Amino acid sequence: MPRIAGVDIPENKKVRYSLRYIYGIGPKIADDILEDSKIDPDTKARDLTDDEVGRIALYLDSNLIVEGSLRRQVKQNIQRLRDIRSYRGERHRKGLPTRGQRTRCNARTRKGRKKTVAGKKGVKG
Repeated sequence: MPRIAGVDIPENKKVRYSLRYIYGIGPKIADDILEDSKIDPDTKARDLTDDEVGRIALYLDSNLIVEGSLRRQVKQNIQRLRDIRSYRGERHRKGLPTRGQRTRCNARTRKGRKKTVAGKKGVKG
């Protein structure tokens, strides 16, 4: 199994799809890496030579922030928003959507399972 940027990428898939298993690499960046490294995107990951793996690793080291350092950077950015008590930081703190989505319905991914609140009792009179 080829190991690039400290991540085992799937060897039975084409390289253009295998590279996406690295945190911080999406479809466009994967294609850019292969174009710059002069590697055929349709090659299976297991068929990569050591030279080609080295070229991909060199490109990642020199041009991109990926995996652990990118996760750390994102975490620090969120922590900074929390520390300066910005609106987005408060939304992160409360576990609510931060990009303007509605929360009256939906938003269950961020809010978690429903919490039942006791309703108003009927008044007899």
